Amino acid sequence: MYGGAATFTDMKIRIVTCLFGMFVLWSVCVHGQTTVPTDSAHHLDEVVVTSRLTFREVIPSQKLSGEQLERLSTHSVADALRYFSGLQLKDYGGVGGIKTVNIRSMGTNHLGIYYDGVELGNAQNGQIDLGQFSLDNVDEVTMYNGQKSAIFQTASDFGNAGSVYIRTRRPWFSYGEKNHLKASVRYGSSDMVRLSTLYEHKLSDHLSASVSAGFLNASGHYKFRYRRVNVDGSTAWDTTAVRQNGDIHAERLEGNLHGILDNGYWSVKGYLYNSYRGIPGAIVNNVWKRGERQGDFNNFYQAQWQKSFSPRFSSRAMVKYAYYHTHYVNRDSTQLPVDNTYDQQEFYLTTSHVYEILPNWSASLSYDLRWNKLDADMYAFAYPTRWSNLLAAATAVDYTRVKLQASLLASIIKDHTRAAGSRPTVTRWTPAFFANIYPLHTRDLSFRAFVKRSFRMPTFNDLYYTDIGNASLKPESATQYDVGLVYGHDWHHGIIRHFSIQADGYYNTVHDKIVAYPKGQQFRWTMLNLGRVHIHGTDIEAETTLQPWREIGVTARVQYTYQDARDVTDPSTPYYNDQIPYIPWHSGSLIIGLTYRGLDLHYSFIYAGERYNEQENIIYNHMEPWYTNDITASYHWSHKKFTYRLTLEVNNLLSQDYDVIVNYPMPKRNYQLGLNVEF
Repeated sequence: MYGGAATFTDMKIRIVTCLFGMFVLWSVCVHGQTTVPTDSAHHLDEVVVTSRLTFREVIPSQKLSGEQLERLSTHSVADALRYFSGLQLKDYGGVGGIKTVNIRSMGTNHLGIYYDGVELGNAQNGQIDLGQFSLDNVDEVTMYNGQKSAIFQTASDFGNAGSVYIRTRRPWFSYGEKNHLKASVRYGSSDMVRLSTLYEHKLSDHLSASVSAGFLNASGHYKFRYRRVNVDGSTAWDTTAVRQNGDIHAERLEGNLHGILDNGYWSVKGYLYNSYRGIPGAIVNNVWKRGERQGDFNNFYQAQWQKSFSPRFSSRAMVKYAYYHTHYVNRDSTQLPVDNTYDQQEFYLTTSHVYEILPNWSASLSYDLRWNKLDADMYAFAYPTRWSNLLAAATAVDYTRVKLQASLLASIIKDHTRAAGSRPTVTRWTPAFFANIYPLHTRDLSFRAFVKRSFRMPTFNDLYYTDIGNASLKPESATQYDVGLVYGHDWHHGIIRHFSIQADGYYNTVHDKIVAYPKGQQFRWTMLNLGRVHIHGTDIEAETTLQPWREIGVTARVQYTYQDARDVTDPSTPYYNDQIPYIPWHSGSLIIGLTYRGLDLHYSFIYAGERYNEQENIIYNHMEPWYTNDITASYHWSHKKFTYRLTLEVNNLLSQDYDVIVNYPMPKRNYQLGLNVEF
């Protein structure tokens, strides 16, 4: 291990995990006989929000449900987001490699990630490592462009260029049931072992609890081919090697309490993630192994309460405290040694209110308070603190054929550092307008459009990092324009049971765009203010469900993205009007699923076209297209009160050699075998 404090933290987590496992076993023994047969009447203790205003959305979303996620080769939120249009995933390779996502070429920091309604924050570098969040306890992953267009939401929801919502599983029980247990084990390539368990208990008709735990261990070793070609076509390097320093050991523990009120609900969540991993560095100059290590101890605690005081007025409140500890070590003999710890704290409080003025006209008001602090043991560190105040007002009109929504967000942000004291207050006003029109008597076809301003502050690392921080960086803002259409229809008879398609064309302008990408070391970033970027794009997504025979079901989902994102800052620069780094012009995915009785077969194809890894679009920086083919086969069956699912995954079926990030080779063909048990 890498230090006394980290070792002590690691021991605490292992003890908690072991105690949790003993608790689950005890619970099964004591409560196992309370489960009733599956043919009994079903009663759903789902929370019903009585306000007619809560989920009145203007813009449809892209969504993957828990059942779809279970059938695909998805184990983390990052895996799921690969199948959404308009998103580009940055993956540094392997089970433990850092994974972040970029929305419509505007960058990771413009995408808000929400975990059960509360935004995940990282004021240090703005990068949410989505590989840390398992799908074992997730019911649904939803992505919105612009914003989640229901006006009953937090003020921060109005401030992002796009949002991803992760909704975890909420306990529900059949009549007479009081306990559920779900456990899974997976073994795969790179010596990967993944264990997870979920226990749910009904305490009363109005109160339930759940505890979820996960364990991941992998050596991170995988074969890859490192091949580089000179400009004249000759081969510079062509070597097959084994990826080193990609090991990971991680533990996750999550507990929830869910309560039902008259015309409302409340919930409390505690989340803990502890990991220690190697950081597989870039393969440069035939160097295969780096000395970078990183330990993370992340935990947050959040609570939310919502109640409808009348059919016309509802309120919601949320509170959260988060603490993130990071220990970064670099013992690479070719670089200066580094051994630093970072402690990040966040406190978040929000309240939202919505009122129905008329039967088809409603308005809302939201306020967020966020406090962030970053400490480190580095010499001459700035020790920054940030206070963010966000106030949002919104209104929505919903008639038979027209839905309209408008919002205005005020952001007031104040930084303070130990050396420089208080910095000037930053104030921004960001409006948005959404419209959805249904030209037909039914709502099968709709046309939509929106215009929105979004804004984000530079992160603490952008501004204050000792080696690369740039205190003169300007805040980054963007304007989005989007027009699109949606068609969807369901049939109760025939081969085709469902078909839907949505297509959007968009134009984004980004001012003072900040780009971050690795500077030799994955943990550190080179910060650059590009100035102005113009982005043109198209997203198309279609899906269908077929039932050619009574017991056979076929599903298909395809998405395509075109993006032209060019730096138009300064005509005198050699990269003027060039595509910005790591944005392919063409990308897409295809999913085909076949179900027959207890058998599920799923094939997925992911493609990313040519792109460039630096600002200048020259041959030295060119990256070839890459694609992967994945197959998942599973069989589920029931015996008495138990349900079993056996799964086999083959990823990168054709063993393609590719990089998502230059010099970070991805695994060749790899496998996973898993077993799920639930009752």
